[in-house]
Amino acid sequence: MDKILEGLVSSSHPLPLKRVIVRKVVESAEHWLDEAQCEAMFDLTTRLILEGQDPFQRQVGHQVLEAYARYHRPEFESFFNKTFVLGLLQQGYHSLDRKDVAIVDYIHNGLKLIMSCPSVLDLFSLLQVEVLRMVCERPEPQLCARLSDLLTDFVQCIPKGKLSITFCQQLVRTIGHFQCVSTQEKELREYVSQVTKVSNLLQNIWKAEPSTLLPSLQEVFASISSTDASFEPSVALASLVQHIPLQMITVLIRSLTTDPNVKDASMTQALCRMIDWLSWPLAQHVDIWVIALLKGLAAVQKFTILIDVTLLKIELVFNRLWFPLVRPGALAVLSHMLLSFQHSPEAFHLIVPHVVNLVHSFKSDGLPSSTAFLVQLTELIHCMMYHYSGFPDLYEPILEAVKDFPKPSEEKIKLILNQSAWTSQSNSLASCLSRLSGKSETGKTGLINLGNTCYMNSVIQALFMATDFRRQVLSLNLNGCNSLMKKLQHLFAFLAHTQREAYAPRIFFEASRPPWFTPRSQQDCSEYLRFLLDRLHEEEKILKVQSSHKSSESPGCSETSLQEVANKPAVLTETHCTSDGEKTLIEKMFGGKLRTHICCLNCRSTSQKVEAFTDLSLAFCPSSSVEDLSFQDPASSPSTHDDGLTQASGPGPSKEPRVCNPSAVAIACDSAVNERMVDSPDEFCSTEDDSVSHASSKMLVKKDAPQKPGGESTPSVTDLLNYFLAPEILTGDNQYYCENCASLQNAEKTMQITEEPEYLILTLLRFSYDQKYHVRRKILDNVSLPLVLELPVKRTPFSSLSESWSLDVDFTDISENLAKKLKPSGTEEACSPKLVPYLLSSVVVHSGVSSESGHYYSYARNVTGTESSCQMCPQPETLAFSSSRNHLLGRDSPTTVIGQDLENKDMSQEWFLFNDSRVTFTSFQSVQKITSRFPKDTAYVLLYKRQNSTNGLNGNNSTTGLWINGDPPLQKELMDAITKDNKLYLQEQELNARARALQAASASCSFRPNGFDDNDPPGSCGPTGGGGGGGFNTVGRLVF
Repeated sequence: MDKILEGLVSSSHPLPLKRVIVRKVVESAEHWLDEAQCEAMFDLTTRLILEGQDPFQRQVGHQVLEAYARYHRPEFESFFNKTFVLGLLQQGYHSLDRKDVAIVDYIHNGLKLIMSCPSVLDLFSLLQVEVLRMVCERPEPQLCARLSDLLTDFVQCIPKGKLSITFCQQLVRTIGHFQCVSTQEKELREYVSQVTKVSNLLQNIWKAEPSTLLPSLQEVFASISSTDASFEPSVALASLVQHIPLQMITVLIRSLTTDPNVKDASMTQALCRMIDWLSWPLAQHVDIWVIALLKGLAAVQKFTILIDVTLLKIELVFNRLWFPLVRPGALAVLSHMLLSFQHSPEAFHLIVPHVVNLVHSFKSDGLPSSTAFLVQLTELIHCMMYHYSGFPDLYEPILEAVKDFPKPSEEKIKLILNQSAWTSQSNSLASCLSRLSGKSETGKTGLINLGNTCYMNSVIQALFMATDFRRQVLSLNLNGCNSLMKKLQHLFAFLAHTQREAYAPRIFFEASRPPWFTPRSQQDCSEYLRFLLDRLHEEEKILKVQSSHKSSESPGCSETSLQEVANKPAVLTETHCTSDGEKTLIEKMFGGKLRTHICCLNCRSTSQKVEAFTDLSLAFCPSSSVEDLSFQDPASSPSTHDDGLTQASGPGPSKEPRVCNPSAVAIACDSAVNERMVDSPDEFCSTEDDSVSHASSKMLVKKDAPQKPGGESTPSVTDLLNYFLAPEILTGDNQYYCENCASLQNAEKTMQITEEPEYLILTLLRFSYDQKYHVRRKILDNVSLPLVLELPVKRTPFSSLSESWSLDVDFTDISENLAKKLKPSGTEEACSPKLVPYLLSSVVVHSGVSSESGHYYSYARNVTGTESSCQMCPQPETLAFSSSRNHLLGRDSPTTVIGQDLENKDMSQEWFLFNDSRVTFTSFQSVQKITSRFPKDTAYVLLYKRQNSTNGLNGNNSTTGLWINGDPPLQKELMDAITKDNKLYLQEQELNARARALQAASASCSFRPNGFDDNDPPGSCGPTGGGGGGGFNTVGRLVF
């Protein structure tokens, strides 16, 4: 029969006739044949299968072999034996190479035919060894896929025990050698199918024997981390990622990122190649693993790897967005890489040139999937342009391209950026390491305490959170200038853009510290604030004068002139600013005007003075707690009038009379300050009816003290402001010298605010001088802080009066707490001031019982002029002036109602607590309750932001690309400095992490959560307080 079949298949008979004869041959298999005839038929059919010249011959071989093997099972079992199979696998078949896929297919079919025979067990044992040998020879994808088919159907052929681990590892290496040189779609699809079969085999083995998984993955990492330039592992390894259980991410990433044997070069190669895997069309979860590894490296602070990989691969990842199959994974990886790369715009700017083309292409196809993708991409782009504003030439085309897609809110952008930064990644992957010293979840930057410098830190943070002022400072063009404003701009820029948890403001501290402030000792933050604003104001005036006189010269700063401003005390200079264009930035932001009116009660002559102020010092109403204290000491302090109306004690009147700040008086300076200021008193200048008494005369303030409803109610800032503006009777030892009467006379003094500042600074006069014991005591009374404050402003045309810009702090404390209640006269003007609404922006808190000790910290929030208190509840345009305090700004005024509404609507949720290096979220309720919870912690300096302002500060349109995030673009010099420092910081963190990992491999450590316990006041000093910290090594820092 074999001869008949052999002659038939090689004959030239028509194919239909051949098929009929073959069918007869197949049917004859049912008849009995001797062993020799069967073996001859098996030999012939095997030769036809393996060496058939055409598909017909191979098909005939398969049909006849299956028929004769079925009916002659013992004979086929004897033919298809261990020796025969081994010879096929090791030597091939005649001219057929042993690596030919036909041999594997033949063995696969043979196993199916003898599956029920006992000898198959011997074949399984043989194949367990041979398949391992074959895999070690790195078979081509086609042969490996056919072998995978065989092992999938006959799992008994898979090596067992330790050999199974070796087999999986070798199979991983084999996949790493796969290559497809064809670019034809058919060949590519076939290649992907072959790789999928091999990866599915590995998945089945991992499921059956879990012990093989980890060694297999270690082999994967060994392949992709190889630095051998002669070998590039195949991207086909990406097919394995989808089979790795996602619950193993944590343990695997921890193993990789904390293994000291894994070198940086190897990790960089591995990460780059994993990113390349995004190109594999059918791979799932590749993006999840790539992002997990990126986060893991950030958690152990290996920032050098992250920087290198991001810059190397960011463009490749972006290009993958063009391909639909891999687009979702590519977008996820791109988003993480860009959002986490926050120390420099370099990575983002690499893809910026390609964004517009991509957007236009996807907009034109109109597919729903493309639209959804563009919405996500637009959100990412807006986040990056917000973070790296200041490149309008780069961003304007992008803004135009994405203008039809929704823009995320600023709050959402901040949240996304804060959660994505490298320094915000959880360090749970390296539990033995100390807490990361990256930015807190607030996204705000702390200030390192340089040694009792909390008084400066708290003030700087309050000024930084004054949004409009910060934006104006950052927008100034100060290139080539070394002024204090330039240093403030530098400090603000770093607070906004540094990656550090806390910044050390050493340069600014040395430049802004008043000369009489003893280094490393506690100081008065209010005094520092006044000095700082005065310095900034004076410097700007000098620069304007120099600019006007030397317009042809280069606009640089005069070091000599600026140094003179720095070394001299806060001098009161006269200005005649008549328009906003002539005002300095400090005047525009913090400058208001106060009109003082003194009327002699004998002759009714009057004197008036309009003075500029930057803050109002609010005294407490007289109470039993201070009524026994004496504050006036003629021998030790210069003669002063209340509210800063001082008398001259110098040799004679100056040519240009000056006036001190009417609100800057009742803060007593340290002894060094008092000694300095005795030699430089200031004069009070009046109009024609005004006169100033001689040096020995005194004015003692006597005011109508506001009553506390109910007797013991907590006073509010409104009460203190009412008390400040209430009429005063100057009598007794404090009589007024009237030039018209040429004698001391009783007089009435009234004050009115005639021009409101953009930012209203209020200082609560908590420190009073005890003349008996020669110490400064602190008034610990609690004060209620309204969220909305209405300031009565009466705008009157007093342009003919001389005006002086006053920021002086050089006066001893005569405290209004000794004011005596007298009946007010009926001489108030029956005019109605306009109520200007203000929103509370920040609160500086003093913790302690003395101004020479304790601690400062601040609460603050972002408030801009765009918020309108008038939208909260109806506002009366005017309010009748009355001598009664309750009619000025009474408890039943709309302010109280507005404040309550704001609290109910939780509009104060975005409050931050700045405590030196620490910055945490807080609430307005915490601000209100601070003194009731911690009696020594009291509000000291308040900043209120005027609402409905139209000063042009917020007029920048984000669509221009100039002020995308609300803040102006930084000068290149500043941006370069920040980028350089951010890179340095990441390198420092990486070095520290490596050092700790070496020293604490087996140690355990814990850290206190970033926040305060209910039992610890925010102002406490120590590990959880505001004495610095935050993981930074500061030399010689004092804890007070």
